[in-house]
Amino acid sequence: MKFGKLTAATAIAALSAGAASADEGMWTFDNFPAAKMRADYGWAPDQAWLDHVRLSSARLTGGCSSSVITSQGLLLTNHHCVLDCAQNLSTQSSDYVKDGFLADDRTKERTCPGQQAEILMAITDVTPRVQKAIGSAAGAALIAARDAEIARIESDGCKDQATQRCEVVTLYGGGQYKLYAYRKYSDVRLVYAPETAVGQFGGDPDNFNFPRYGLDAAFLRLYENGKPVATPTHLKWNPRAPVPGEAVFVAGNPGSTLRLDTQAQIALMRDLQLPNTLMLLSEYRGRLIGAMGDDPEKLREGKDELFGIENSFKAYSGQLRSLVDPAFAAKLAANEADLRNRVAADAALKAKIGDPWRDVAAAVDAQRAIYMRYAYLERRAGFGSDLYAYARTLVRAAEERAKPNEKRLPAYTDAQLPLLEKQLLDPTPTYAWLNELGLRFWLSKTREYLTADDPAVKALLGKDSPETLAHRLVGGTRLADPKVREALFKGGLPAIRASDDPLIRFVLATDGQARAAYDLYRAKVDGPITAAQSRLAQARFAIYGDRIYPDATFTLRISYGKVEGWTHDGMTVPPTTNFAGLYDRTTGQDPFYLPPRWVAARASLDPKTVLDFSTTNDVIGGNSGSPTIAKDGSVIGALFDGNIYSLGGDFGYDPALNRSVVVSVGAVNAALARAYHADAILKELQAD
Repeated sequence: MKFGKLTAATAIAALSAGAASADEGMWTFDNFPAAKMRADYGWAPDQAWLDHVRLSSARLTGGCSSSVITSQGLLLTNHHCVLDCAQNLSTQSSDYVKDGFLADDRTKERTCPGQQAEILMAITDVTPRVQKAIGSAAGAALIAARDAEIARIESDGCKDQATQRCEVVTLYGGGQYKLYAYRKYSDVRLVYAPETAVGQFGGDPDNFNFPRYGLDAAFLRLYENGKPVATPTHLKWNPRAPVPGEAVFVAGNPGSTLRLDTQAQIALMRDLQLPNTLMLLSEYRGRLIGAMGDDPEKLREGKDELFGIENSFKAYSGQLRSLVDPAFAAKLAANEADLRNRVAADAALKAKIGDPWRDVAAAVDAQRAIYMRYAYLERRAGFGSDLYAYARTLVRAAEERAKPNEKRLPAYTDAQLPLLEKQLLDPTPTYAWLNELGLRFWLSKTREYLTADDPAVKALLGKDSPETLAHRLVGGTRLADPKVREALFKGGLPAIRASDDPLIRFVLATDGQARAAYDLYRAKVDGPITAAQSRLAQARFAIYGDRIYPDATFTLRISYGKVEGWTHDGMTVPPTTNFAGLYDRTTGQDPFYLPPRWVAARASLDPKTVLDFSTTNDVIGGNSGSPTIAKDGSVIGALFDGNIYSLGGDFGYDPALNRSVVVSVGAVNAALARAYHADAILKELQAD
């Protein structure tokens, strides 16, 4: 999930690259602005409240959030956060994406392949240690020193890899480094997911909009040693209606924002990165729809892929529209000018930090020059082909594990390998036609953008066409079998080099070009920008103090706001919708179709029950599934989207129009009782 756009008509003056205003801010749990909230709302949570929420919040692999809501390890998240799991568990005879899933007893709960849940146990500042290791290094040497020290810190911080995971988080572009220590759960099982027609009611037309009428909620459960995990620390389920104006909190893992980026970095996004990404997504969407055709099985297998592509296209479109809006762009430029002027007026500060904007601009120029090579050989390689991703991961894991921990690529350090191994070896269905489509598309676009004469393209294709090569690689590989992947992973480099699998041989022959592009990016872009952003962070701290929050990094944050609609162009949008609106919106045709059980349940559902609601909380993609928490610490909703005005949230927050969209747990409770008759789940929720 990513969120809405900002237009020239918004109250854009509130956007700030400095101290946060209004309800703005994705705050770390060790720097919550209690004084500011108390001034705004007359109340703020204490440390015990914050600790309880932190220990009741769980990050999910795949880019979502969740919350622990019972003492028996039950997690609340979004329906769209479990779509991959439902797809992976589905068969021709059991389509859990279309028909939903409900385990009416524990024995029927199903393990989600590749899924892991992580609860943040501790945050430790390791900035001095990392910065000391970096010293005066620059470029590739800076990156090598930084990554080596991070690998050591993560290894030192978590000795029990079966239950712990450590991650050093870079904040403020390198101004701070924090060690996040997690309690991890590698056995996560699906308990309940509604039919997609209900969970995603309104489909793409309603996506990033409000009013909304979707029951975008689902339940997972934490297991360990084959048994549900005891979780005495959890949020209380509170199926009451939200009250307009009441204070609410969102605790989750926002994925990525660019609010501290310079004008040079924003220009690169506006002029190159977003346009190229949108062209790719648009073309691939057309190819995917064409490949599915009217084939029922391909429609089932490709539905989740299409959902992700359409969601991304709409999100990136909104981001681009915000950046080309003159008023929005002018405000971002004014924010940077204000910071630069403040630095220029402080001779000591200016002497200390130099001109980091110039250094970022030089690195961005270097990034422009290598963008296509890095994007198509490294970042987008395989274009979503699971089989290609398996092959590259196996090859790189074998090569990196042969090195000392501190010399490896960050994705292959000891701290990262357990999750990588789980995702690599968990049994997950793969679809040959979908893998071939992705490979064919990647190879054709790489040839198009790098040209047929580029040595890397010649190495990739040889004398083959993209179509011929993709067909041969997918048709010949055995990597769909998890036992084959396990043997190659555990056999290490000797097994990889001895393999005759065509995808393994292909990656061995071509990955050197991708690694070279990656190394060049780290040396020419990542290193210089990290050094410059560290100095920019010093400037912001000197001028704004601790009133600024770091950009999102898919790590746990908390935001506060209130239940509220908005007014725009003379139209007022109320903050809540209800079951009556759901049934009024139903047409019987996709995407406004309700399955039979919902048609049958209409008479038993209170039409006034709040279904979805909007709040002023500052959130972004990755917050999907985050609990929406009342002042008393109870959970009253699960955040699942933002309105159309919030798609510029990557770059700034607008308090007048930026809204998050939440499914009410009151609606979930009513649906469990009246539509699904999920008595066991209801009993568990009510017991805690």
